[in-house]
Amino acid sequence: MTDQEIKEQVQEVLDKLRPFLLRDGGDCELVDVEDGVVKLRLLGACGSCPSSTITLKAGI
Repeated sequence: MTDQEIKEQVQEVLDKLRPFLLRDGGDCELVDVEDGVVKLRLLGACGSCPSSTITLKAGI
């Protein structure tokens, strides 16, 4: 799978997860995919939420 294909798949998942994050005052954005490694940025309330790791693992 190419980095571009990974980006597209991750973006699709983020688009589905986003309404739940926004409802809690947060958000998540795709920063980059390089050599198969996905980099995300947690925004708003998600940046300091103790459950953010669980959200990422379970949601994405």
